[in-house]
Amino acid sequence: MNKKYAPFHPAVTGLLHGGDYNPDQWLSYPEIIEEDYRLMKLANCNTFTLNVFGWSAVEPEEGRYEFGWLDKIMDDLAARGLQVILATPSGARPAWMSAKYPEVLRVESNRQRNLHGIRHNHCPTSPVYRKKTRELNTKLAERYKDHPALILWHISNEFGGACHCELCQDAFRAWLKQKYGTLEKLNHAWWTGFWSHTFTDWGQIESPAPHGENQVHGHNLDWQRFVTDQTIDFYRNEIAPLREITPNIPATTNFMGNYPHMGPFTGLNYAKFGKEVDVVSWDAYPAWHSDLQQNMDLAADTAFVHDIYRSLKGGQPFLVMENTPSLVNWHQVNKPKRPGMHALSAVQSLAHGADSVLYFQWRKGRGASEKFHGAVVDHSGHEHTRVFREVAEVGKILEQLGEIRGTSVEPEVALIYDWENGWAMDDAQALKPREKNYIATCQAHYKSFWKRGIPVDVIDMDRDFSSYKLIVAPMLYMVRPGVAERLEQFVQQGGTLVVTYWSGIVNENDLTFLGGFPGPLRSLLGVWAEEIDTLYDSDRNSIRFFSEELGFGGTYEAREYCEVIHAETAKVLAKYERDYYANTPALTVNTFGQGKAYYMASRNEDRFNDDFYEQLAEHLNIRRALDTGLPEGVSVHLRSDGEHDYVFIMNFTDGSKQVELPQGSYYNLLDQQQQGSILKLSAYGFAVLKKDTDALK
Repeated sequence: MNKKYAPFHPAVTGLLHGGDYNPDQWLSYPEIIEEDYRLMKLANCNTFTLNVFGWSAVEPEEGRYEFGWLDKIMDDLAARGLQVILATPSGARPAWMSAKYPEVLRVESNRQRNLHGIRHNHCPTSPVYRKKTRELNTKLAERYKDHPALILWHISNEFGGACHCELCQDAFRAWLKQKYGTLEKLNHAWWTGFWSHTFTDWGQIESPAPHGENQVHGHNLDWQRFVTDQTIDFYRNEIAPLREITPNIPATTNFMGNYPHMGPFTGLNYAKFGKEVDVVSWDAYPAWHSDLQQNMDLAADTAFVHDIYRSLKGGQPFLVMENTPSLVNWHQVNKPKRPGMHALSAVQSLAHGADSVLYFQWRKGRGASEKFHGAVVDHSGHEHTRVFREVAEVGKILEQLGEIRGTSVEPEVALIYDWENGWAMDDAQALKPREKNYIATCQAHYKSFWKRGIPVDVIDMDRDFSSYKLIVAPMLYMVRPGVAERLEQFVQQGGTLVVTYWSGIVNENDLTFLGGFPGPLRSLLGVWAEEIDTLYDSDRNSIRFFSEELGFGGTYEAREYCEVIHAETAKVLAKYERDYYANTPALTVNTFGQGKAYYMASRNEDRFNDDFYEQLAEHLNIRRALDTGLPEGVSVHLRSDGEHDYVFIMNFTDGSKQVELPQGSYYNLLDQQQQGSILKLSAYGFAVLKKDTDALK
C-alpha cells in the first residue's frame, strides 16, 4: 500500500519552486536585489538557496565574519513568505585560506598540488579545512537556528573528485589496515603477485597514479571506495554542528548526473552516500533537442536517473535541487529548451518522485564562467522574456499539483544498477575496454518498462529484494558476499529474476570466481558460461526462439556480446543462428523453488527487450500506471498516497498524440475538471489525472 511521506520540514506544505540565489554577487547593486523580490513573486517562486559559494562574503578575512548582508536577505525573504535552503559554502574556499594554509588545496593523481581556484579544489582530509568548515558551520547554525525562513541545510555543492596528498595517502593506508588487518590478506585480495607487486610494508602503498601503479584492479577499486568513504566522512564533519545546534533542520547535498549522455554520476557511490542525507537531492540537466538522441529516448534515460534517486531512500520523494529553465553553458552545443519543454521536463521530475523544481540560477551573473548559463532572470533584468513566462507558468502548475507532495510509488519491478559493479567493470581490460556501456545497458532494459508505464525501482545489489515480483540484473559482473544467496531466496519464494551475459564474474575484490561462470549464480541460473564473443560494430548474429513458453517467438538481432553457454538445469528458449556457436543456447529459464530465473546470453536489439518484458509483465500481472496502449513517445508514471492515484501522462514528441483512457473516473488536476475517455496531448503536452485507488481494484 502506498503511503504519503511527511514533509522534511513542518513549514513545507506544497511543492518547492525557486532555486540558487546569489545576492552576495550583487551587494553593490541594492536596486537589483530589491527588483529580485518583485520578480520572485511574479515567477511564482517560494524557495531559494543561499550562500552556496558565499564563503568570501561571510568571512572575508580569517576570523572576521560579515553576516549582515545574509541577515537582511534571510529576513527579506521571510517577510515575503519565502523559504530558504541555507548552504554551507565549503565547495569553494576563499583566497586568504589557500594562501595561509596551502594544505587545504587538492593534490591531483600526478602528485601536483593545485593552485587556488575553481570549485572542489580542497582536501577532504585536511585538519585545517575540516576545522575551518566546522567553525563556519557552527556560526551559521547558531545565527540562523531559529530563523523562520530556514527549512533545509544544503551541505557544500556537488561533491566529487579526489585528493592525493600525503594526508590522504595516510588516511588511505589507515582505511586499508582497518579493512584487511594484514598485508597478507591485502596482497591476496589485490592479487599483487601479478607483475611482482607484492607489498611488504604499508608505507609502500599509494593511491593509483598515471605515472605509477594503476593496473592492479583491486587497488583501483578500493581507492574509489575510500574516496566515497572519505567524502562521506567530510560531510559528517560538516553536519556535526548543524545536527547539534539545529536538530530540527534536515540536511542534504546535491547529487549529480553524467552528461551529455544522461546517467548517474559515477565518481561516488550514491547508494552509500544516500544513507547519510535526510532527503536526496540532485541536479538534472538533460540535453533536450540534441542530435545525440531523440527527446523520447532522452526522456527514458532521464526517468531512469530520477528513479535511481527516488529509490535511494526506499521511495521517499527527492528534490531537484538544480535544473535550468532554458540552457546550460557547458554542453558541446548549448541549445535552449523549446517552448513547452521546460514545463514537460519539470512535470517529468514530479512524476518520478520529485517534490521540487529548483533552478540554477535565479539571475544571470555579470561575469566569470557561468554568466551565460541559463537563469530565470536574464541580463535584461525584467520579466518580459519567454523563459521568465514559462518559469512563472511552471510555478502555477506546481501550485495546482500541491496535493501530490509526499506521495510516492511502490514498484513491483526492480532493476539493479550498482556503482561498485560499474567501477570494476569499467576497469576490466576485457570485452570493449573503453565502452562496455554498463549504464546504457541498464537503461535499455529499463526503457522497455518505461514505454509501458510500468514503475521501476533502480537499486544497488545490497538492497532488500523481497517486495518485488521481478528483478532485472544486467551485467552483474561483480557479486558481493551474500548477494547470490539473497537472489536465490528471492526466486525460491516465487520471484522472477532476469540476469544477462557477463554476470557472476568477480567477487568484491575484483578476483574472478573459480569453477566456472556465472560463479555463485550458477546453480540459480542453471547455466555454465564458457566464453564470450565480443562483436565489432559491423558484426551481427541473431537468436531464434525454439520454445513458445513466453507466448512469443521469432528471430531477433544480437549485437556487441554473445556469450557461449551450456544449459545445465535450465530450459533453452532460444538459440544462436550463426557463427561457431550456432544452435547453442542464447536464452534460458531455470525453475528454482517457486520462481524462475532467466539468463540472456546476448545483447539484443530493443525489440527483443520490448517483447520479452511485455510478456513477462503480463505473466506476472505487474501493475501499470495506466492499463492502456500508449503511442510512441508518450510516457506514463504514477504517484499515490494509498487513497488516490496521480497518473502523469507526458508527450515527449513534437507532434500531437492522444491516449484512450481505461474505464474509470479521472479528474484532471490542471484543467480542474472531469477528464473524458480520450486525452489529447499537444506537442510536449502533459496531463496529471487523479483517480481513487479503489477504482483500480
